[in-house]
Amino acid sequence: MSTPTEVAPEPVRKRSLYRGDPGMWSWVLHRITGVTIFFFLFVHVLDTAVIRIDPNKYSEIIETYKTPIIGLMEIALVACVVYHAFNGVRIILVDFWSKGPKYQRQMLWVILTLFVIVFGAGAVRLLQILITHSF
Repeated sequence: MSTPTEVAPEPVRKRSLYRGDPGMWSWVLHRITGVTIFFFLFVHVLDTAVIRIDPNKYSEIIETYKTPIIGLMEIALVACVVYHAFNGVRIILVDFWSKGPKYQRQMLWVILTLFVIVFGAGAVRLLQILITHSF
């Protein structure tokens, strides 16, 4: 006689760990802005180091930065720095404040609001400068 064999239960399909909620996007954006800032600093150190090798070449490099495209990239860099700074403060509060994890979502909306206000004001001024120097 054979005994009936048990059938393994169907695996339960779990949702992905990343569900697309604001905390995940905040984390992703924090990493992207950090890498962007790092590469800017890397390029800045390299182009500044050229002055010791050839001051004329340094002047040529600086002249290439005086274009509208680079001006827009500078505005994007300001956006990265402002977001990264505000979100960094939020991360510190989440990590070191006992009530931080409880209020992390509200703090995210606060920093996004502050980001829009501060970056909006800065972007208006930077665009004014960009337009006056471009034309």
